[in-house]
Amino acid sequence: MAAAAGPLRTVRRLCRMLLFLSQFYILSGGGEFKAWGRIWASWWQKGLRSCAPGTGQTAEAGSLNLEHSQPLAQAIKDPGSTRTFTVVPRAAESTEIPPYMMKCPSNGLCSRLPADCIDCATNYSCVYGKPVTFDCTVKPSVTCVDQDFKSQRNFMINMTCRFCWQLPETDYECFNSTSCMAVACPRQRYITNCTVRDHIHCLGNRTFPKMLYCNWTGGYKWSTALALSITLGGFGADRFYLGQWREGLGKLFSFGGLGIWTLIDVLLIGVGYVGPADGSLYI
Repeated sequence: MAAAAGPLRTVRRLCRMLLFLSQFYILSGGGEFKAWGRIWASWWQKGLRSCAPGTGQTAEAGSLNLEHSQPLAQAIKDPGSTRTFTVVPRAAESTEIPPYMMKCPSNGLCSRLPADCIDCATNYSCVYGKPVTFDCTVKPSVTCVDQDFKSQRNFMINMTCRFCWQLPETDYECFNSTSCMAVACPRQRYITNCTVRDHIHCLGNRTFPKMLYCNWTGGYKWSTALALSITLGGFGADRFYLGQWREGLGKLFSFGGLGIWTLIDVLLIGVGYVGPADGSLYI
């Protein structure tokens, strides 16, 4: 018996080592480790069979370890469903500032915001010239407050029912043309684009075409031209000052048309009929 106990202890230690290694590889998870776990588990079961004819303690230990290994063996057979994760790239947040933000003051009264900062539900069926009230909403990224300094998004605005092109001339700005004759008979007109001022509210497009009279100046003074015509008109100084050098040379070499041309120019410049050669108005 003593001689047989030595090999039996060796086999028992080997069984325990195989059990430990099989459990370690099974719990480690990877596919390669699972394959090694299956191999070690088969070796371990063979070792248990070889240990079974021994003492009752060895068989009992083998049955106990076999019971605890049932979940592990089940885990090997049913590795579970494989989950696939798809990484969706997050859309890049836009950091661009809207163009209208340059005109919109922060934390100001909503009712005083420029027209470019709000969207209003206008009604074109209102009566011209009558006061009307429209519901308005501030545009995105615009912050404003009410009379109690509380944040506000929706508010009402009061205005006069009229289109933008019907506003008085003081409520819009137009591009002035310098290519037309301001001093002409009949007075010339030109077509230009006009834009309503920021804090003026109206119906329709805020930029519209309009026909205006030529009204620009080149810096010539009426008083200076009249003074030169009276004092030095005989030498054509008034005509030279106004940029009319041909008429100036004619008056210079004719001594003011023997005085007759000088008197006529005094009258014409005095009433504003003769103006600068570039067609502009006097200051």
